[in-house]
Amino acid sequence: MPKIVVPISGGKDSQACLKLAIENFNKEDILGVFYDTKFEHPLTYEHVNNIEKLYGVKIEKVSGGSVEELVLKYKRFPGPRSRFCTDRLKIQQSKIFYKKLAETNGPFEVWYGMRSNESRQRAKRYADISAESLYAPHEVLPSSYPKYFATKLNIKFRLPILDWTEEDVFEYLAGEENPLYKQGAKRVGCFPCLASSDKAKQKDFLHDDFGKQQYKKVLWLEQQTGASVWSKEDSAQQCLICNI
Repeated sequence: MPKIVVPISGGKDSQACLKLAIENFNKEDILGVFYDTKFEHPLTYEHVNNIEKLYGVKIEKVSGGSVEELVLKYKRFPGPRSRFCTDRLKIQQSKIFYKKLAETNGPFEVWYGMRSNESRQRAKRYADISAESLYAPHEVLPSSYPKYFATKLNIKFRLPILDWTEEDVFEYLAGEENPLYKQGAKRVGCFPCLASSDKAKQKDFLHDDFGKQQYKKVLWLEQQTGASVWSKEDSAQQCLICNI
């Protein structure tokens, strides 16, 4: 029965949480869970499998569909104010997974790799949160998790690297992080994150052959939905992308 559950994205912060948990608990008490959006870079899938072997812990692979399916369903792309991909493929799937796990195996802690200095919004949101303390899920993510997760299922959340800097994380991982970072990636998740800035999407589309394949896939989605992946018209940007 797991005592610690660590959501794994393939990114550095969640990996640091997993490594930290291993240093403080028996491996048999730790469970990783990867919510697959079916829109990740091949190196990320490979990395998730590698850290499972490297750290000797099980990582459950969970999927509630794909980003492409959601774009076709809603006939639009995710954006900064409408991250329906995160809600449907990660938050909703995590609620299903945590509820079933708690009902089957009893209470546990969830360790999330969130850091205050990632953004002003996050710093403000977690100003009163301590990295050493446990919280009810709705106290950490009030719009995502219902109160009964704490009151009935006895699930608690911890943000163990809340006060860490990006430099702290990379130093702690000591070269064990996703190789995409060494290729210049600033973040790891969907490739690209369709809710990110136009500049970030453009960078990923031009990153490598897989990025170019993803752009062709997005062009097809644009044709099917009549929507644009870009948040604004930018002729210079479009010219760069046309080279793919």
